[in-house]
Amino acid sequence: MFSPARNRRGRRLGTLALALVAGVGLTCAPAAATAPPPPQEDAFYQPPAGYETTAPGTILRTREVQLAAFSVLPQKVQAWQLLYRTTDRNGAADATATTVVLPWGAKPDRSRPLLSYQVAQDSTAPQCVPSYALRQGVGNEGIVTQAELLLIDAAVQQGWAVSIPDHEGRKGLLAAPREPGYLALDGVRAAENFAPLGLNGKDTKVGLWGYSGGALASAWTAEMQPAYAPELNIAGAALGGTVANAGDLAGRTNGGPAAGLFGLAIASLRKAYPQIDAVIEKYVNAEGRELLDFAATHCTAEVSARMAFQDISKYSSIPLEEMLKLPEVRPVLEEIKLGKHAPTAPLYVYHAVHDELPAIADTDALVAGYCAAGDSVTYKRDLLSEHVSLTITGAADALNWLKQRLGGAPAPRGCTKETVLSTLASPTALATFGSVLFNDLLALLGQPIGPRDLA
Repeated sequence: MFSPARNRRGRRLGTLALALVAGVGLTCAPAAATAPPPPQEDAFYQPPAGYETTAPGTILRTREVQLAAFSVLPQKVQAWQLLYRTTDRNGAADATATTVVLPWGAKPDRSRPLLSYQVAQDSTAPQCVPSYALRQGVGNEGIVTQAELLLIDAAVQQGWAVSIPDHEGRKGLLAAPREPGYLALDGVRAAENFAPLGLNGKDTKVGLWGYSGGALASAWTAEMQPAYAPELNIAGAALGGTVANAGDLAGRTNGGPAAGLFGLAIASLRKAYPQIDAVIEKYVNAEGRELLDFAATHCTAEVSARMAFQDISKYSSIPLEEMLKLPEVRPVLEEIKLGKHAPTAPLYVYHAVHDELPAIADTDALVAGYCAAGDSVTYKRDLLSEHVSLTITGAADALNWLKQRLGGAPAPRGCTKETVLSTLASPTALATFGSVLFNDLLALLGQPIGPRDLA
């Protein structure tokens, strides 16, 4: 049985991992490359005339790119950006980008699986999209997304192809319903038809993975797939720290250290829903609107620092609780909740029991709904982690589950729900964690990323 002392060692390993990453970044960083232009100034992101008549997933433009950890440490992988046609939440044609990655030295291989990894972008400004934040020389405004490159590297190390879509699109719609799923699914379609990856088209085994805001996007992807992209072979989806109920998250974060997340969501919903913008204009004063404007133009780390412990009620003529109950607001909060569509792909769900951001009760309810619809769900509730630490401690078990699904092992039938001391508790998870840490450190030092026989 896993002991508390052993789990503390596991958590210390996670802390050590972050310290080592920071140390490598500080001591081994080469001179910064010339910064590429941000998306709002880069013609690559503008779709060509007439693109609306093409099919969802059609590749519109491609280019090779250099990925770098924390902007300064080049990662030895093969990487491209694909601009492709997709669909917005209202069913209209749109375009967005995905970054697709192959292991260093890998050749096109029709047997290779594809992982669609949705980062926790959690921002609405155009310079925060992963296709920009993961490139060399862009600076560290998108540092939250940049940290997830270490999990992306872990997936590439398995020999998989990886797609990292800009799942909030060119408008940066954080928390918008349906659309993240459409954008990620069309990113899979584009990747499967991108010749340099050499994948097996719609027969490619596909996995989905994301944590927090990335899990929200991955859950929408799993929910939208049966109706929107039924031809795709989704072998499984791993969802960690899922934001199942964004309206509930607002009440939990407002006025606390993570109040910036609420500000980012409101800044996004103002773009997506005119009625939300009208409510803000009516009830929130100029100082509060200035804060929300800041949230709309900056990435997660800066907004979190600026808005920490800010209570929106301080800037409003009515309390937040009353604002959330307004007839203009309630339908929006209902629409952005997960759980209205049943995925058909197997799911692995992991969540901290004492998560201070998305409530465990909301994920319990989401899983119960999926199970009632007949889904295959493996659900692990972690007692000793909280929201941020589970990003690290939960990754190994999620990766192991994905390896089984993408390796062809059938998912367990039905649903299992287990409360564990830590998802890092099993010997297999600890072994994977150690391997990921070791290989990520090699990647940060410029070693090729991928199975050794490809190096």
